[in-house]
Amino acid sequence: MTEKRIAVVGAGANGGAFGADMINAGLDVTLFDQWPAHVEAMRADGLKVEMPGETVVTQVDAFHLCDIATLPNTFDIVFLGVKAYDTLWASELIKPLVAADGLVVGLQNGMTIDDVASVVGAGRTIGAVIEVAAYMDEPGVIGRQTGPSGTWFGVGAYDAAAAGREAEIVDVLRHAGTAEVKSDIRSAKWMKLVVNAAEFLPSSILGLPLAEAIKLPGMHELMMASGREAVHTALLLGQQLVPIFGDTKVEANDPDGYATTLLDAVLSDWTMPDTRVTVLQDWQKGRRAEVEEINGLVVREQAARGGSAPVNKGLVEIARRIESGELAAEPTNLGLLRNLLG
Repeated sequence: MTEKRIAVVGAGANGGAFGADMINAGLDVTLFDQWPAHVEAMRADGLKVEMPGETVVTQVDAFHLCDIATLPNTFDIVFLGVKAYDTLWASELIKPLVAADGLVVGLQNGMTIDDVASVVGAGRTIGAVIEVAAYMDEPGVIGRQTGPSGTWFGVGAYDAAAAGREAEIVDVLRHAGTAEVKSDIRSAKWMKLVVNAAEFLPSSILGLPLAEAIKLPGMHELMMASGREAVHTALLLGQQLVPIFGDTKVEANDPDGYATTLLDAVLSDWTMPDTRVTVLQDWQKGRRAEVEEINGLVVREQAARGGSAPVNKGLVEIARRIESGELAAEPTNLGLLRNLLG
């Protein structure tokens, strides 16, 4: 059997760490990234992944995104590690190098599976849910707070056209963490979005690590309110309450309770004292964050059906002020957040 050729498009904190795990397991992996200094650092010194109790330096094949147009070979599996808002163009960019029977997997936040399928086709699209804590503040160096033993993946086919091929992805991702097949990947991705809606903007607006932010007065209640709006939006769209993070069951008649359970699981199992969510990391780098793709999606889906998500709407409005430069992400915004609770 011919060894599968694997590409990781977006080799940042998550994609780079997962790619390094695959390479160290003996797989054929090529990394692509849009940060020139990061690519050059990986080429010069390898990719350093710093984990609790262990630092691993991996020699990698790293390329700039512009190099994609110069490569003649195709890939059997492509993992997308770019931001959710970059999914469409990244899928188009790599599409010529996806094998005819290849698979494209979005290891991303948000509901990116439709964007991927619209470019490469439903039969080549696999959805995924991930849980990991990682960051990258300097080129060539990743801080991975939860190593492979603390990383989880849920994998599922976009639709019947790709059904039965999930195991191919699980076999690869098991080198980077615990991986399992999810029969309803869209619902699973919405359950992860519930968590992200609850934790991302509230803690980032304060400019604080998640563990610090949630200790402030009213913050736990605010996060729970945001998560509850998200879970009810998922149900409004016809999604189901499904277990994620390796759990085996969920109380299907208690959506509010499940939103709380999901966030508490992240806080207890995947959050270190200094864990910064991805939105805060992006803002600290001067980058646009996945505001519209997470909390903004909850607001839009509710509005399209005549409903509302006032807490998420308020969070998005504050986030837009931060991204425009009107506000700074800092603890003095606590009053603005508490006002969202009415």
